[in-house]
Amino acid sequence: MTVTAPAASPAPASADGSPTAEALTPTVREQLRRRRPWIVIGIVLVVGALVLLVVQGGVRAPGPLLGPANAAPAGSKALVEVLRQQGVEVTEASSLDAAVDLAHGGATVLLSDELGILDADGLGELAAASDRLVVVEPGFAALRTLAPGVRLGGVASGALDDVACDVRPAQRAGELSDGQRLVTVDDEAAAEGWQGCFRDGEAFAVAAGPGPSGAEVTIVAATTVFENEHVDEAGNAALAIGLLGASAELAWYLPGPADADAGSAPTIAELTPGWVSPVLVLVIVVTVVAGIWRGRRFGPLVVERLPVQVPAGETSEGRARLYARGCARGHALDQLRIGAVGRIASVLKLPRSAPAHAVAEAAAVATGRDAASVARLLIGTEPAGDRELVDLAVELDRLEHEVADSVRPASAGPAGSDSDSDDRPHPTGRRP
Repeated sequence: MTVTAPAASPAPASADGSPTAEALTPTVREQLRRRRPWIVIGIVLVVGALVLLVVQGGVRAPGPLLGPANAAPAGSKALVEVLRQQGVEVTEASSLDAAVDLAHGGATVLLSDELGILDADGLGELAAASDRLVVVEPGFAALRTLAPGVRLGGVASGALDDVACDVRPAQRAGELSDGQRLVTVDDEAAAEGWQGCFRDGEAFAVAAGPGPSGAEVTIVAATTVFENEHVDEAGNAALAIGLLGASAELAWYLPGPADADAGSAPTIAELTPGWVSPVLVLVIVVTVVAGIWRGRRFGPLVVERLPVQVPAGETSEGRARLYARGCARGHALDQLRIGAVGRIASVLKLPRSAPAHAVAEAAAVATGRDAASVARLLIGTEPAGDRELVDLAVELDRLEHEVADSVRPASAGPAGSDSDSDDRPHPTGRRP
């Protein structure tokens, strides 16, 4: 029986006539071709992430709205620097307690609660501690607590130049740019001393009056007056500097998540509408009923014999492909050696339990080869590449042929040889 190296196609012959074989180790190009779908998916994910980062970077402001150190269009760094040049000490309050402490020290407090974090108690505490409080773009809760009777009134139709109040910063400003929000002042608030500035119909861009604790509270309905992008338009800067520079110290307070009262936050059950739970129960019941109604009914188990036949050649080729794909040359050579040792032992009438080195010694004696070289061929040498693996496979095949020829009767001659034996008389008296 002939041992051949696991190859996908017949081995071509080289220029000198020695057999060669095509290398089965996957090349870099083949590996890239096999992994092309995953590479494409990875590239798409990376490009998508980069596009998302670029879009978010272009849409989102690089800092907090009205941040005192934010130089972006929506920040207020320009206004803060101007105030500091005029001798106003601007301090960023990182918490409600810090803002209250600064207010007790006589500082003007700027409050911009963009997310509506402060509750009524926090707003009341800050207003009670402040002498001058400037509230920028307040929400419903802030207006209800700090300025009862002052309500949101929409958006201005354009630039505003009707001051309509005797507030000195507003009179010095004289005009506000486009993009202002508005508030309304009802009769009860007007009777308590509230007045609106920069009229637009029945609404105003600024409202000023006494707070619940007697503090001087100014409501600025929009952040436009304080933003870097618009502070230099019309009289925005004059109004902002006049309101925030009234004292030698300014507390710049932007409430954060740490100022939220976790105990007063609504639970998921409180935020969930009442119809959600019955609908969920109904969906679960309908799903179970539909599963029982349309589910597949399995009958009793049936034992059936299925013809299964796996050709030996297919198994060998499949294992060879796995070895080639994993570059497992050592495993492939081990399989060839195991087969060769078994066949040589069978030809030399050695027992199946004969160790490999004993088979190698017997093969060396039978063929006349050097025992060490035969042992290296059957046991010791490890292939360093595909070419060396093929050479070892060819040597194993040649060794098997030599062992088979050594035990064949001399009169028979080598298999396939041309001799004069055809002319000798046949033992039975017949000519072949």
